[in-house]
Amino acid sequence: MTDRDTLDRALGAFYGLALGDALGMPTQVMSRQDVVRVYGHVTGFEAAQPDNPVSAGMPAGSVTDDTDQAVIVGRLLAEGGGHIDPIRFAGELLAWEKEMRAKGSFDLLGPSTKAALDAVAGGADIREAGRYGTTNGAAMRVTPVGIAFAAGPQSVLLDRVVESCQVTHDTTVGIAGAAAVAAAVSTGVGGGTLDEAFEAAIAAARAGSERGNWIAGADVSARIGWARELVRGLDETTALDRVVALIGTSVATQESVPAAFAVLALTGGDPWRSTLLAANLGGDSDTIGAVAGAIAGSVHGLSGLPADAVRTLRAVNGLDLEPLTIRLLSLR
Repeated sequence: MTDRDTLDRALGAFYGLALGDALGMPTQVMSRQDVVRVYGHVTGFEAAQPDNPVSAGMPAGSVTDDTDQAVIVGRLLAEGGGHIDPIRFAGELLAWEKEMRAKGSFDLLGPSTKAALDAVAGGADIREAGRYGTTNGAAMRVTPVGIAFAAGPQSVLLDRVVESCQVTHDTTVGIAGAAAVAAAVSTGVGGGTLDEAFEAAIAAARAGSERGNWIAGADVSARIGWARELVRGLDETTALDRVVALIGTSVATQESVPAAFAVLALTGGDPWRSTLLAANLGGDSDTIGAVAGAIAGSVHGLSGLPADAVRTLRAVNGLDLEPLTIRLLSLR
């Protein structure tokens, strides 16, 4: 694989994350039934409804915290030579939320991240702040780690994943979910297929569950493998209903991360279809879409994403991810 191919896949991962994030933005925190009632079937970028408690007022094509925080992780990795300084990371996340509040945005820090940063602000040891973080905040922003580091040796990638989780999600569940996403993205960027990305994710989640503070919760690795089988052979409507009923679409890592892999399995990893299906799930649809889009984009590359959708993402959000992506690949 040439350097040009690697860059295409890395850009596919980063822009794929943004694509899934923006498509899922208007349907987040909505039930699947309400998504169907309001939108019928989401087929492209939509503006948020004025009564959405999180994304009200956001125009079609807008990204949310998933993309914003992934950019923060990527920038800190690049500036830190492959390492994330936890104190600086905490400060950057707090500054991001302050900026969002100043804009009048309702799209603020997630529950685990907020609790951890409040603890740090209150004087808690930064090494202990993330000991209860189980939601998907670490998984949603970990794609730059997968771009910057090869999938093997697994222990090296996992060390960097743990570093990105420590401040807010230093738990067995939080790390397992982030490890799955990072390994899948890294496998795709390295030239792997969707099946290889799945296998890497399952193995990395298993290894990740040995790190961090133990938290009771379903096994992320096992649920990714189960999610792939759960939707096999189903039509899209039946499959989405089954994902909602059995896997779940909440902010819990053990629901939303396997849900993202379910939509990938359902579409064979097609970036546009995967992110659209995630948007139609409701729940934490922006994060499910971001995870699915990052993995699908890493396998198919930026050239596999709809060019008009990428232009929209750039125009609406002022996104220019190429320079940062090149810096991340220089670490690989």
